[in-house]
Amino acid sequence: MATVRPFRGLRPPKEFVEQVSSRPYDVLNSDEAREEAKGNEKSLYHIIRPEINFPVGKDEHDPDVYEMARKQFDLFQEKGWLVQDKKPVYYLYAQTMNGKTQYGLVIGAYVDDYLNGVIKKHELTRKDKEEDRMKHVRVLDANLEPVFFAFPDNATLQAIIDKYKATEPLYDFVVPMDGFGHTVWMIDDDKDIQTVTEAFAKIPALYIADGHHRSAAAALVGAEKAKNNPNHTGKEEYNYFMAVAFPASHLTVIDYNRVIKDLNGLTPEEFLAKLRENFDVEEKGVAIYKPGKLHNFSLYLGGKWYSLTAKEGRYDDNDPIGVLDVTISSNLILRDILGIEDLRTSKRVDFVGGIRGLGELQKRVDSGEMVAALALYPVSMQQIIDIADTGNIMPPKTTWFEPKLRSGLIVHKLED
Repeated sequence: MATVRPFRGLRPPKEFVEQVSSRPYDVLNSDEAREEAKGNEKSLYHIIRPEINFPVGKDEHDPDVYEMARKQFDLFQEKGWLVQDKKPVYYLYAQTMNGKTQYGLVIGAYVDDYLNGVIKKHELTRKDKEEDRMKHVRVLDANLEPVFFAFPDNATLQAIIDKYKATEPLYDFVVPMDGFGHTVWMIDDDKDIQTVTEAFAKIPALYIADGHHRSAAAALVGAEKAKNNPNHTGKEEYNYFMAVAFPASHLTVIDYNRVIKDLNGLTPEEFLAKLRENFDVEEKGVAIYKPGKLHNFSLYLGGKWYSLTAKEGRYDDNDPIGVLDVTISSNLILRDILGIEDLRTSKRVDFVGGIRGLGELQKRVDSGEMVAALALYPVSMQQIIDIADTGNIMPPKTTWFEPKLRSGLIVHKLED
């Protein structure tokens, strides 16, 4: 069962929240962070992308860059741009995109739950990215950015959500860049805090939706601190890390698409002929074609869109991994026809989040940068849960969640 607890959030005063908060560190590069933070000394990018405080070209993994993150974090607290709440509480965080709002509970997630598999993952992590985030957590002694969890719908927790979303929020604003809304409430009533804690204690598992590297880094640093503390009791703040947990039904998984640099020596006609061995191929013309169901794909090639529907017998509906469209396309198209074996390392394929739309795929092919694009039907939240429950791991670049959690709304310090 899941163990969670409230915490004393470190957060910006209301008048600073729009200046402080930012996109997550991993959805933009150094140049983009530098541009977004231009003229704004309160931007969280100074902490989560600390290389922007150095001249252009500075290696983001240099030790002094991590040290700069610590200096900036201290400065934000000294200046009153981040202020800690007086008592441990939970928070309610709502995100609104395209008229749809999803509500998540901001919690302290238990490190041991991650290590023991109560917090379940569906993706592999890379050691280099884990270590980068671990260094960041170590030097700050804090979780600056939350992890994105899902949990099975729960009537008790939904009642808490419904109660607090009807009250006055701490923050309520829309980001001009993308038009996404962000609203935060504090759950500070002692009885409600206890209700949240007890309700999670009856939930068998939590599921990482997004932020596998942040989860791993936070949990490993917490375990590291426990090991190095001769007076460790298990009640210390470092035994928990910050997450936002959403009821599974609130979430929508967006497609995660592929663009391809070459056809492995094949002509477009030869490539289409090989596709017909495993797919029903239908030319759709110049208008963008979006996949309409599982096992249906759209291909953009030579200025035209095609519908590809996997033939029966080419996949196993009883295999939670084999039935995924990302597996079908990776095996039958990228591997068997194009010779792309490892999606994590190949330079011949790139990935485009569905939030950018299929027009982005067409643009990258028409520019000559890529030769073809492949759009997939998105996986469902239930598929993600089923895969995690069976201990399986999804292929790379399978899921894309939007909107991303806004960073800097709440920070969790590991020493309270």
